[in-house]
Amino acid sequence: MSTALVTGATAGIGAAFAARLARDGRDLVLVARDGDRLEAAAAGYRERGVPVQVLPADLTTAEGRERVADRLADPAAPVDLLVNNAGATQRQPFLRAEPAALLAQHDLNVTAVLQLTRAALPGMVQRGRGAVVNVASMLGFATGSRSTYTAEKAWVTVFTEGMAASLADTGVRALVLCPGFVRTEFHERAGLDVGARSGPAWLDAERVVEECLADLARGKVVSVPSPQYKVLAVLMDLLPRPVLRRLVAAAERRR
Repeated sequence: MSTALVTGATAGIGAAFAARLARDGRDLVLVARDGDRLEAAAAGYRERGVPVQVLPADLTTAEGRERVADRLADPAAPVDLLVNNAGATQRQPFLRAEPAALLAQHDLNVTAVLQLTRAALPGMVQRGRGAVVNVASMLGFATGSRSTYTAEKAWVTVFTEGMAASLADTGVRALVLCPGFVRTEFHERAGLDVGARSGPAWLDAERVVEECLADLARGKVVSVPSPQYKVLAVLMDLLPRPVLRRLVAAAERRR
């Protein structure tokens, strides 16, 4: 039986990944900061006969990252799929944000992805199978007032593309998921008012996960869920960067 480890597994895209992977028959290792929510999520899966290990860990800390990295590197309990989903942003722009908050966000969005991927891949390559899914964002193709978040997600995208190239002919895959707006707790946790979250720009987390895993099975490296965001990604790639910056700035002023 194969095992999947999902970070940020108690809500949103992470919870949707866990639910879908459980239906696929995988054992689960669920990672999140809130131990009570982890146990509640695990209880639901265990009632359905899914083997689940809970791993409370704050990935903004070195101790939390090392705890999860040790689990990923354990040869006695191999993990065949790592989903680096945990991530966060904040309401304050760079110059008004507290330096400690910026560093914590960077450690969650970048350092944890690097460290956990590095922990998981050697065993996968040795076994000749496995995959890493790193969750980025459409914002990684652009820029904006929350420049640290967009830069971090751009790093995740380029990092994963590089990993995919380096893993050629190993039997191990790497894919970066770049969703647009998704109905989750993400914006509320950051204190961002995004309105009613209705309309074609907003996707359900379950749809995002379904399309991501389908793209992974096809051997894709970059997964952009939904036709509308696929078109937007192409346009963002074609537009000159100065034009893209002006368009993003205008959109932010209208919010």
